[in-house]
Amino acid sequence: MGRQIVEATGERAEYGKRLVKYLAERLTAEYGKGFTQRNLYQMQQFYLAFPKVHALRAQLSWTHYRRLMRIPNQEQREFYMNAAADEHWTSRQLDHQIATFYRERLLSSQGETRELIRTEIQCSEPVTAADDFIKDPYVLDFLDLGGRTDFDEHQLEQALMTRLQEFMLELGRGFAFVGRQYRLDGEQASYYVDLVFYNIKLKCYVLIELKTRPLNAKDVGQMDFYVRLFNEKYAGADDNPTIGLILCSSSDRTVAKYSALADGKGLFASSYVTCLPTEEELTDALEPTRRAIAEARAEREGE
Repeated sequence: MGRQIVEATGERAEYGKRLVKYLAERLTAEYGKGFTQRNLYQMQQFYLAFPKVHALRAQLSWTHYRRLMRIPNQEQREFYMNAAADEHWTSRQLDHQIATFYRERLLSSQGETRELIRTEIQCSEPVTAADDFIKDPYVLDFLDLGGRTDFDEHQLEQALMTRLQEFMLELGRGFAFVGRQYRLDGEQASYYVDLVFYNIKLKCYVLIELKTRPLNAKDVGQMDFYVRLFNEKYAGADDNPTIGLILCSSSDRTVAKYSALADGKGLFASSYVTCLPTEEELTDALEPTRRAIAEARAEREGE
């Protein structure tokens, strides 16, 4: 129906309005409810947004598609359509991910950013599958902390446990909760990891350490130790290497460049925010990364 209206009206807006009004009256009289002018306009917009019927995802509801139609950029629209289907998002969850710039945050922490750091230290380690699951920043607005900074790591952990379902949605696809303050036994002492998850997509454990302050080199060393110990004593023979993620109030480029984070072997650090950033704030936050990537490209092209 949407395709027929678009093809019949072309660019003749006034004729299109009259045609939709006529069709609404005719179809309602013949078939009953469901063919209002508003619904016919939505059918028209649906066809314009998704002209390739075979590319549609049957797992999504009409509510999902109505939300997706409001995204003007086709590439972004298709990204969120596929993500919502693959990750089984409800329409409300889709709304949240769009509002928190899920795609932009995911892209800001993938391949090119890490490839830039690795190039600078002459490391040729390829991008791992884990790169596709790490975001920066993580948006924890569901904790209702607003702009507060007066909470400690224990309070942050407790807040995340209270809203575990929302936190796992923010983490992404395939995460299953394993435990909190997970005990790791060494020869002479025991150590405790804040949060442990298992990712069924990556087939590996994910250790998360919470830091309510900026990242430092000691944090990286601690996580490196935890990951090595976990791999040795707790991961199964069929599991892929364990991933370590440090969630901190802000990252540090120097620490990322000159620590084990730059080796690309399962250690990551991302910042978190406790209130929803505006589009301008997110753009400003991502601009240094984009500028650095552009400069690195220019240098490589000039060689």
